[in-house]
Amino acid sequence: MQFAYSLLIRFVALILPLLARFSAKLQHFVEGRKTVWDTLEKELHGRDNTLWFHAASLGEYEQGLPVMEALKTKYPDFTFVLTFFSPSGYEVRKNNSIADITVYLPLDTPENARRFLQTVRPQMAFFIKYEFWPNYLKQLRTRAIPTFLISGIFRPDQVFFKVYGGFYRKALHTFTHFFVQNDLSKTLLQSIGIKAVSVSGDTRFDRVNAVLQRENTLDFMDLFTQDATTIVIGSSWPKDEELLAHYINEAPETLKFVLAPHNIKTEQLNAFEAQLKRPSVRYSQRDSLSLQDYSILIVDTVGLLTKIYAYADIAYVGGGFGQPGVHNVLEPATFGIPIVVGPHYDHFAEATALVHLGGCVSISNESELKTILDTWVANSIEREEKGNLCATFVQKNTGATEHIVSYITTNYKPTLTHEKM
Repeated sequence: MQFAYSLLIRFVALILPLLARFSAKLQHFVEGRKTVWDTLEKELHGRDNTLWFHAASLGEYEQGLPVMEALKTKYPDFTFVLTFFSPSGYEVRKNNSIADITVYLPLDTPENARRFLQTVRPQMAFFIKYEFWPNYLKQLRTRAIPTFLISGIFRPDQVFFKVYGGFYRKALHTFTHFFVQNDLSKTLLQSIGIKAVSVSGDTRFDRVNAVLQRENTLDFMDLFTQDATTIVIGSSWPKDEELLAHYINEAPETLKFVLAPHNIKTEQLNAFEAQLKRPSVRYSQRDSLSLQDYSILIVDTVGLLTKIYAYADIAYVGGGFGQPGVHNVLEPATFGIPIVVGPHYDHFAEATALVHLGGCVSISNESELKTILDTWVANSIEREEKGNLCATFVQKNTGATEHIVSYITTNYKPTLTHEKM
């Protein structure tokens, strides 16, 4: 099975350059990997003390960040190497301040896995939430490198727990220790003979809770909102935007709306604007127009949404009309804001919990959207009560980072071979 899997990955590597001609995302995926080896060899020259973190994309990076920050404090003389699989993670966070070296992860061929670990020589490896690459895991096991999964979550329908999942179960047995989000994940892993499991919770709660301690003011948002009731629409997709455009068109002009879509492609922004019956302003135009004169702001850049949520009275989190489903509801929740999502949220434990608590409401159509938004706009007391449910939920679930870092630093202390250059 390992041979067939490796053959498939090699085939994918051959056809990706051809497919990349038709996809900007795949172009980043392919082109970004061309410089990985040169970057690693140059930046790691003379450095023997490394820790390796792998994140599939941006969400996993944010999930692993609290642990990276804590370990950076514990091991300041170590070189932190961060890899991404997806362009949507790498392109946004390639200039992050936590890792010393940030690169794409080369495709999971046996040759790449051997070369990567020979070059990086990590004393410990950390995978965030998921992405189990069999050839990399095999090489980690061969080299006896302690390997950890952070904020893992498992479901009964995954291949590891199927009769035919032996190849992937073997890959899981590489890990030295699993830090999982819930009891079900622990039970599932134990059912396949994996005992080194701790229920530590989800580090995303620590990440979003830390946001409250930083400076979250934005001059353009102060100017735009003018203390008006504000609905922030985060990580939206076209289906979300279609429903919301209808609502916005009928809403009072005193109500403010901020749209920060998942994709900031020109055609998607243009399509949304075409559905609006009154003028909107884009973030990129803010210096030439009077923001306070508009009731609709479209954020055509990335990296601002978390701070924008600090200005929301109500949040709509997009993605719930597609697959795999709704985006991150914890970012608005930590600010004590009631949340509206689409119907597809049940694959996400935090969204499911917030819906059950009542701080988040799932809608399936335009009528349901109008009902809940009208209710919360008109009733500030109910709005605040629902928002408090969200904030309390986040507060009660913090602590995963402390659990993970305490376990690692107590049981797996890396050895500093010489001073970091």
